[in-house]
Amino acid sequence: MSPRSGYTLPVFACAAAVAALQQIKHGRSLDRVSIDLLEPPEIVEIAIEQVAELKPGIALAITSSDPGDNLDITRNTPIWALVELGVEIVGAGLAKDSQPKQDLLGRNPPVPESEVGTDSPAITPNLPISKIIGTQDDAPRITIVGGAGIGRIVNDSSIPNSKFRIPNSPTKPAIYAYAQRLLYANLERSLAPGETIEVTIILPEGRKLAERTSNAAFGVVDGLSLLGTTGISQPLSAPGQLDICREQLQTKARQFESLVFCVGENGLDLAPQLGIDRERLVKTANWLGSLLVEAGLQGVKEILLFGYHGKLLKLAGGIFHTHHHLADGRREILTAHCANLGLPTNVLQAIFACPTAEAALEYLRELDVSENSDWVSRVYETIASEIDRRSQEYIYNYSDRQVSVGTVLFDRDRQILVKSETATTILDRLC
Repeated sequence: MSPRSGYTLPVFACAAAVAALQQIKHGRSLDRVSIDLLEPPEIVEIAIEQVAELKPGIALAITSSDPGDNLDITRNTPIWALVELGVEIVGAGLAKDSQPKQDLLGRNPPVPESEVGTDSPAITPNLPISKIIGTQDDAPRITIVGGAGIGRIVNDSSIPNSKFRIPNSPTKPAIYAYAQRLLYANLERSLAPGETIEVTIILPEGRKLAERTSNAAFGVVDGLSLLGTTGISQPLSAPGQLDICREQLQTKARQFESLVFCVGENGLDLAPQLGIDRERLVKTANWLGSLLVEAGLQGVKEILLFGYHGKLLKLAGGIFHTHHHLADGRREILTAHCANLGLPTNVLQAIFACPTAEAALEYLRELDVSENSDWVSRVYETIASEIDRRSQEYIYNYSDRQVSVGTVLFDRDRQILVKSETATTILDRLC
């Protein structure tokens, strides 16, 4: 039996928001809503557990995550969406020097009527309105707020510009490009001219669940991310998923001689920003060894390994199934490479004691600053080259095929850390 797929967190957040908006506009407590996934282009039905109008113009809807047959910590976690309907006054704005404070949910308060213009907005007759919003002609009609349990990320470049507004703050909610597009596409169609909404996404268990993830390694704190490039949650940890990955790889191998392997969503999201064709991307999950060999058997000539250094680091130690339940060894591999380059014993001990691969990288960066050295470049260039060598050797040993492999490693801020020499050559052809 094939493993059952489910849906990603952004889909459930969107479904709850749609249900809440329908409650406000039509007074209907829906138990299911239709969502356009965009990626892939299909309409799906998502169950809604509860929905209620809290007061005129404000409604809350609740659903639960179903990631399919996957070892996913978000299974059955509740997702709330609080939707507040307003109207915009075109060309109006907040009174000078007005700086309203956010409430406990991180939401902006209603704008006092004395501080907005007097132009009459176009609104649905008799529809309860929560607030009036002074805005400009080109201002977004949808404001998305990350409430409790949604992670916060300082790196602004990780959150793309969008057609709706994410309020300014010292950190930004970890609501990424696909989630933004999904929310806008499914909510905007229900808004009448002149209507605006503020949507607060809340994950009541998000902060607790985040402690069991590697989010902190990517600079996401206090909660989970609405991350993903598709609405479908493939059961990547289920054994049957390897067969599905093989089929996808075989299809792409018939189209391209050069492919890009991405372990997870961060790589899939970042690679196209460098100019890499999305059609060349292969999501491998943790099945790197098996899929490297399959690529060789299918006649692929070049493979670019594109991923987070803390994950791909394992390949430099000959670990080709990267799930931590099977093997880790990251600190041992990193420490060994540092020792081979001649770093002193006290530094090796400090690196070995680091709790994460990201912490070890930061330690080396601080060492470079204090000593005016270049250990980060030397260490990670060596690691990337070893990943290339080991991967090529692995493919040849199990397929008797010669495949050129290059490695690109990025850090938690999704900044490129190192490109191997082979990776640079491959990238020049792909971008």
